[in-house]
Amino acid sequence: MIKKFISYYKPHWKLFWADMFFATLGGGIALVIPLMVRFITGDVINRPDALQWILIIAAAMVGLIVLEAYCTYFTANYGHVMGAKMEYTMRAELFDHYQKLSFSFYDNQKVGHLMSRIGNDLFDIAELAHHGPEDIFISLMKLVGSLIIMMSLNWKLGVAALLILPVMILFAAKCNKKMRAAFKRSREKISEFNAGMEDNLSGIRVVKSFANEGEEGKKFAVVNDGLLDAKKYAYKNMGIFHSGLGAFTTFITIAVLVVGAILITYKQLTATDLVTFVLYINNFTEPVRKLINFTEQFQNGATAFGRFREMMEVPIEIVDEKDAVLPPRFEGAVEFRDVSFHYPEHEKTVLSKVSLQVQPGEYIALVGESGAGKSTLCNLIPRFYEVSDGAILIDGEDIRRYTLKGLRDQIGMVQQDVYLFAGTVMENIRYGRPEATDEEIIEAAKKANAHEFIMALPNGYHTDIGQRGIKLSGGQKQRLSIARVFLKNPPILIFDEATSALDNESERVVQESLETLAKDRTTFVIAHRLSTIRNAKRILVLTEEGIAEQGSHAELLEKNGIYAELYNMQFN
Repeated sequence: MIKKFISYYKPHWKLFWADMFFATLGGGIALVIPLMVRFITGDVINRPDALQWILIIAAAMVGLIVLEAYCTYFTANYGHVMGAKMEYTMRAELFDHYQKLSFSFYDNQKVGHLMSRIGNDLFDIAELAHHGPEDIFISLMKLVGSLIIMMSLNWKLGVAALLILPVMILFAAKCNKKMRAAFKRSREKISEFNAGMEDNLSGIRVVKSFANEGEEGKKFAVVNDGLLDAKKYAYKNMGIFHSGLGAFTTFITIAVLVVGAILITYKQLTATDLVTFVLYINNFTEPVRKLINFTEQFQNGATAFGRFREMMEVPIEIVDEKDAVLPPRFEGAVEFRDVSFHYPEHEKTVLSKVSLQVQPGEYIALVGESGAGKSTLCNLIPRFYEVSDGAILIDGEDIRRYTLKGLRDQIGMVQQDVYLFAGTVMENIRYGRPEATDEEIIEAAKKANAHEFIMALPNGYHTDIGQRGIKLSGGQKQRLSIARVFLKNPPILIFDEATSALDNESERVVQESLETLAKDRTTFVIAHRLSTIRNAKRILVLTEEGIAEQGSHAELLEKNGIYAELYNMQFN
């Protein structure tokens, strides 16, 4: 994992070494300035030309201070930029990985948790990437440098300072352990909070429709209280940590002053050396504080990087075969050959040894009880899930022979739960074919019976439709999704209960659009409303055992089997 982390520095090695150079230079200046003060107070003031020397040294100190300020600016600015660039690379990698993961992965994940991984976690990694090497190297340099100088000034004062240091380190390490646990708990509560907020805001209309604001308030109070308690505990430990370190720093200063005063009394130390020594105490204790703080930062960053790698190592279940090729334009013959399927986390088989042949341009309807596998069967065609056994062929070729993009480019889906992106009508239709012209988009909207209502919107095709198309009715959203598929122009269509959530008038208009879209295309229709599939050339009745019945509407009614029972249940 360390090797992998270091690999992210490689594209930015020039910036990394520049950052380390200026950090080292700034640390060196901090060690030099007290020695210049000692030179003025110990040597210069006794010289006849003292004023001239004082002005020269003062000018040199001002120059060093300006240089140190630039060093601090460079490390604070460009060092963070380097961390941000590494974060950018990791974020792009993680986003790309998210895009490649299958439906099976998302079936078991919360969006809030996934967002936390790509947001908070990567920020902690960036902070570690910037501050980690810099803090370790500069702190050790300052600590060793100041200790050598202090010992060379007076070893007895050095011992007085060092006697308290082990106790300080022991206290800090113990507090830091508690802080790490506290902040880890706080991070977990933030993740829970984000997941809860995402769930609430996504379902706000359901909340309001059931007038359950009070219940949501109670649920929110639980996660909010948990987050507050976690933060209070973390900040309590942080307060003990910082106040304790401040007290120990003061104790070291007092010990040095007391011992120094005694040594001056016995003529074993000059006041100049005592002043210089006191100036070095901060240079001595500040690196210790930084190194101890670094352990917390390292813990956060290492944990976050571990979570990042854990997510990056989630296997991509559905990938292109090594010799996968772009398919030609499909004619639309689809064959299921002994197809079986079960979800990875379940042993129960959803589809078992299903065999089915569909001719190009054929209109197939799938009906059956919930859980019979209708949607699953259709989701296997574009390889949203991978078959557990058997094969699916299009135009006689196994679909695994083709690239995923090439396969999915030729399959259009219209679902019950329409997802529209925040943006304009034009942008949402263009999603079907990003390179399409405005004229092609308008033509697709006309075919979907959407042009008329679009032109009635405040800004026509440039009207912003809000998050998930909230400003449109259900029928309008569905027609935009159909326009999107018209623009895509695929030879194979899947309608997954596309009209089941609409009122009668919207259903009639959308059904007309669907029938226009389905003309001369191989079409799979999943329907609960059996009235919408009476004209289907073939109706398949799925049960847990597989395809129980198939035939036209009239043939299945005549059989007086499962389909007839479902039909009579709806219309009687």
